[in-house]
Amino acid sequence: MTSRNTSAQPEPQFKVHDHVVYPLQGVGEVVRIEEREFKGEGLLYYVIYIPVSDMTVMVPVHKAAEIGIRPIVSREEALEALDFISENPQAGPTDWKTRYQMNLDLLKKGSVMDIARVVRALYYRSKIKELPILERKLFDNALRILVDEISFALEISAKEVEARIFQQLEQESAPIEEEEEDLFEEEDEDLNFEEEDEEENGDDMEDADLDEEDDSEE
Repeated sequence: MTSRNTSAQPEPQFKVHDHVVYPLQGVGEVVRIEEREFKGEGLLYYVIYIPVSDMTVMVPVHKAAEIGIRPIVSREEALEALDFISENPQAGPTDWKTRYQMNLDLLKKGSVMDIARVVRALYYRSKIKELPILERKLFDNALRILVDEISFALEISAKEVEARIFQQLEQESAPIEEEEEDLFEEEDEDLNFEEEDEEENGDDMEDADLDEEDDSEE
């Protein structure tokens, strides 16, 4: 008979039925907290259901903060994010590949203001020039996550939140001006980068949770 290590486990920060934000994925509900044995040690896991993608993920309780699992923001913070996106962003890098990585890193950080910053920056970028495929996907994902969280925080429908976000985005009349070189980027080079990125890395936004599930089983 093997003995199980019963070393102290951190107390779960969240309870069953709490709503939390999962970076890159959106709002989920903690449907249960369960213990599983791994290498003779009992580990606690959050089982989180994310309705927008109809996906269930398991996150070790002791890794939740490291992964970025956090509570939904308050009503005041949600309204602050809505006000924030009505402001024109500062000019960013002219190289779209650099912009993409910067915005992806912000989305991975996962705060509501970081998400709002990505939505704002890419929206105004799209007013200057049509977004490359990967940036468009990034914008769509950031918008979905922002709508999802603000909808829960303000307790109003996602449709109403999305309408308010675009209303805020349209408040400023003129988008930022960019250097001319950005308007004459080599589109063939952009396309090649998109294809290589998708082949080598897959869709970062859709597969992020799978990487975390792998980590939880190691």
